[in-house]
Amino acid sequence: VQLQASGGGLVQAGDSLRLSCAASGRTLSSYVIGWFRQAPGKEREFVAAIRWSDGETYYTDSVKGRFTISRDNADNTVYLQMNSLKPEATAVYYCAAQASGTHRFDYWGQGTQVTVSS
Repeated sequence: VQLQASGGGLVQAGDSLRLSCAASGRTLSSYVIGWFRQAPGKEREFVAAIRWSDGETYYTDSVKGRFTISRDNADNTVYLQMNSLKPEATAVYYCAAQASGTHRFDYWGQGTQVTVSS
């Protein structure tokens, strides 16, 4: 699976941004696609994920109610809609794919920078 993340940018606190993760190379019906982020000097952390087969979603507590992950079956694209952004959301955001049954995200995109100014 090849993943291409895009949509990052510089926004102000309270603004919204939508990230895209375009997937290719495999049928995604047996994958979970996730978003992770890594802030400067910090470890990479899980943000959200979606199971392609049924659309079930997962979120880390800090983004619940503000971020929404979704998928477009026609375009093989996963979106992360981020609302009410806070400066602490500043990070490089990566999308990744986990094959069913592996419990590991083995496929990673190149990352897209999100910067939220206060």
